[in-house]
Amino acid sequence: MTPEHFLRQWLTGRLDPTALQWVEQTATRLAAANKEADLNLAFTLAPRKTGKADMALTAAELAEAERVRAGWNPSLLTVDQATRLYLLLACHATGEVFERRLDQLCATADMAELVVLYSGLPLYPEQERYRLRAAEGARTNMKIVFEAVAHRNPYPSEQLEDDAWNQMVLKALFVGSALHPIVGLDRRANPVLARMLCDYAHERWSAGRPVSLELWRCVGPYASGGAVEDLNRVLTKGTEPEKKAAALALASSDDPAAARTLAAHPALAGAVANKAISWQSLSVAA
Repeated sequence: MTPEHFLRQWLTGRLDPTALQWVEQTATRLAAANKEADLNLAFTLAPRKTGKADMALTAAELAEAERVRAGWNPSLLTVDQATRLYLLLACHATGEVFERRLDQLCATADMAELVVLYSGLPLYPEQERYRLRAAEGARTNMKIVFEAVAHRNPYPSEQLEDDAWNQMVLKALFVGSALHPIVGLDRRANPVLARMLCDYAHERWSAGRPVSLELWRCVGPYASGGAVEDLNRVLTKGTEPEKKAAALALASSDDPAAARTLAAHPALAGAVANKAISWQSLSVAA
């Protein structure tokens, strides 16, 4: 089954008869006529027709979502968001038509609508068509919209070029977003991003401002030279969670200087070796 079918199935079990009838009739009309004006109106009306309750998907439903689209995580969907995504997919538009329609919706969307449109990126046909759209969403200063692109969304890691990916990770720090919900964060780490993040850390230190401990997760695999010195600074001056993050980062580097630096802190080195600390456990403290 497709994401469209699952969205309809989930909505069927959560909407009252009147709301469900509106959704089904609207989907049928959109599929038949495929008019942009009708879709725009349906997007506007959806919250009033369905309400905004959480979908509260079960573990089994989330597992179904993962099977039908690897990396798709609709755990935070609300009923109106699911409805909007379902209606957009129910139009059965493809190619340039779908791309144009998405662009038009984004051009007039309010913040709530943008969240839906960007969170739906992994579900749209011909995935390569929306790279510029995703990169634009990742440049926004609206945190909730940014996180619709960056968090729990497999699209950026699958489709964005390194430059756009690196800018998105850096932007997450600028807008105060966590890094751990970014899908593919470790897989897409790269030396250019590591240098960018070290430069960002220096700017923060110079201004007397804190540095997210998650930053070092993307630096560690490429830590050498000045980056090792930066991590040593964190080991000597940082908070306890920051020191643990620096230790994890150093342990992920192949540079001998990184190994020596970590070995100088045997308690932390032992905790890393024994898996007593992890990025997952530190994300709570980030």
